[in-house]
Formats: sequence, C-alpha cells, structure tokens
Amino acid sequence: MTPIHDRGLAFDLATLTRRRALTLLGGVGLASLTACSTGGTAPTTAPTTAADECRDVIPQETAGPYPGDGSNGPNVLTQSGIVRGDIRTSFGTGSRTAEGVPLRIELTVLDNGSGCAPYAGAAVYLWHCDIDGKYSLYSEGLTNENYLRGVQEADASGRLAFTSVFPAAYPGRWPHVHFEVYPSLAEATKAGTKITTSQLALPEQVCKTVYGTPGYVQSVRTMARTSIEDDTVFRDGHDEQLATVTGDVDAGYTAALTLAV
Repeated sequence: MTPIHDRGLAFDLATLTRRRALTLLGGVGLASLTACSTGGTAPTTAPTTAADECRDVIPQETAGPYPGDGSNGPNVLTQSGIVRGDIRTSFGTGSRTAEGVPLRIELTVLDNGSGCAPYAGAAVYLWHCDIDGKYSLYSEGLTNENYLRGVQEADASGRLAFTSVFPAAYPGRWPHVHFEVYPSLAEATKAGTKITTSQLALPEQVCKTVYGTPGYVQSVRTMARTSIEDDTVFRDGHDEQLATVTGDVDAGYTAALTLAV
C-alpha cells in the first residue's frame, strides 16, 4: 500500500500556528556543530559566535500530518524513552531499527529575544521519515513503531545532536527533517507549549549521492521530479533552513543548522 505523506500547501497553511512573516524579527545561520545531551558526543569544531550567526528567525512551518505530539493522533512525547540521542531504533514496545546511510543531525538553538544568545536548556523534538518515505506511528505496518523520533536538551552553548539515518525523498516533498522547539525539557516531555515548529532541508547534491546507494530507489525517482523551489514548504524561501552537510556515504554524514527562535 502506498504510504500517506504530507498533504501539500493547503494542509500546511491550515496547520500553521505562527505567521511565516515572523522571520523578519530575528536571526538564524548555518553550519554550527553541536553536542548531544543524551547519547551524543561533543563537536570537534568550535561554532561561530551568536552575533555572527543570528540573522533571521527560523520560519514557522507545518508539523505535517505525522507529528506524533498528540496534536494529530499518537503522542510519543510523554512516553518514557523519548529523550535520547540515537533515534534509529524504536523504544518501549517497538523493536524495529531504521535502515539507511548514517546521518548525524546537529542543531544550535539561539534565543532571538536575548540578542541571539545560546538558548541553554531549550529542548528539540525531531522526527523524519525512513528509507521508504514512511513515518513511524502512522504509516501502514509502523503504527507500533516509534523510530526516527526523539527529544534532546540544548547545552550551555545551545547545542544538541541526534544520531539517525538519511531520510528518503517521497512524492510531493523535498528531503526534510521536522522539529519542534520547546523552552525546556520538562515542557517538551509533557507535550506542552512549544516555541516554534519548523523543518530542515537537505542539500540537493548530497541527497542525490545518498540516493544512489542501495535502498533509496524510490528517492531517485522522486528527486527526478522534485525541486526545492517547487516544494510546498520551502518554495517561499529556505535560506534559514538549508543545512550544511559534510561527510560521505561510507563514514556517514553530518547535517548542521543554527536556528534562532
């Protein structure tokens, strides 16, 4: 059965809770390495200063139809085990491990309201599709799985990281990663009030390289018909959301993004 995916622009606009115009009020930058508060390792390269990195607030985006935060069906945020750095394997009653090219996702969160100082203690809930373009908790055969979902708390430098796999490209969307930012770990793990919801975009050339490896056949076909300029989420601008990606297929990749909220 063909999996259900993001429902396009009409659905996205209907689920927005904060106008994208807020991007004019703050700042964000790219390419900052991060440390994972649970299960991660410290970055080997020091980040640039907040003043250098902070330009625009990360755009508010839809969480899509598969957030798993209780707003549209299941709520994984209140489950024991959701706070973890390695999100490749399901926890609790789930047992499946996601396959694919290794991807480390490193985020640095800045506080726009404090002059773009590091947002220490902020929490990020992150999720994305698997190698087949399916989402745990929602897609057929995966309703009892919760892999590729996790929460991490930012350290004193506003940094956090997740160990994952490279997501697929599925029809209608550019390759992306969803995330929600909360003011604290306590607020995140009770599915409380979030600061923002947004998405991270992955660079075209890296995607094409990854999709040339076994298991990503569907993604090759999708990329041939997809551009980031036509994507329902990113087509109105993606400068603050396009990650800097380093690495290779054999060693795995690291996607880094600095975001102001």
